[in-house]
Amino acid sequence: MPDTSFIRVEAGSVIMLRSIIFDMDGVLVDSMPSHADAWIAVSREIGAKVSREDIYEIEGANHILGIQWLFEKAGKEVQPHLYEEIKRKKVEFFSANASITPFDGMFECLRDLKQHFSLAVVTGSDRYTVKGIIDDFFPDVFDIIVCGEDVHYGKPFPDPYLKAVELLCMGKSECMVVENAPMGVESAKKAGLFCVGVPTYVLPSRLSAADLVLPDHPALYAYLHKFISSVN
Repeated sequence: MPDTSFIRVEAGSVIMLRSIIFDMDGVLVDSMPSHADAWIAVSREIGAKVSREDIYEIEGANHILGIQWLFEKAGKEVQPHLYEEIKRKKVEFFSANASITPFDGMFECLRDLKQHFSLAVVTGSDRYTVKGIIDDFFPDVFDIIVCGEDVHYGKPFPDPYLKAVELLCMGKSECMVVENAPMGVESAKKAGLFCVGVPTYVLPSRLSAADLVLPDHPALYAYLHKFISSVN
């Protein structure tokens, strides 16, 4: 684990930064359109009408919360015995049809950060999907990965980020989160963490609860590289 640390004063917060925790979909990889299409496909089976924009609003939720939301959209009572079946169909559709690419410059940014900080991923996606994406695009980069099934209460509850902090064996003041979704920002802030928002699929105003909102990924890379310069 890197032992480099430094003090950062930002938006009224003082952080001795030792770890950066990233959401996956929409932060590391451009994958949410494919996730949205998979949710739309399974939503038809239960009579719910949803759009990609609807899905972007609940981005970050694990499959349990996602399925509950679909049943609410359909005006139906969720049937517990259907959770695994719907999850399976969603994962199968995603795996068969997904078009996933890492954001330009992300691997290089992570490679540089890894020399100085512990890196983690916190995502609502299932472990099977996450492992494939991380192995393909970011092998040997992350120290900790928290997936949707690792906690009962996913985003927007604080549990996923609290789990990551616990596994990293660090204090909250030593960690920073990078998120792109309203529910993810809410989760990070409820966990008591400094959060940077990148509005990949939603309007910047939807991430206003973050401590800092950057316009795009190039701005994120420039922001993160300032930290590397501070410790060199």
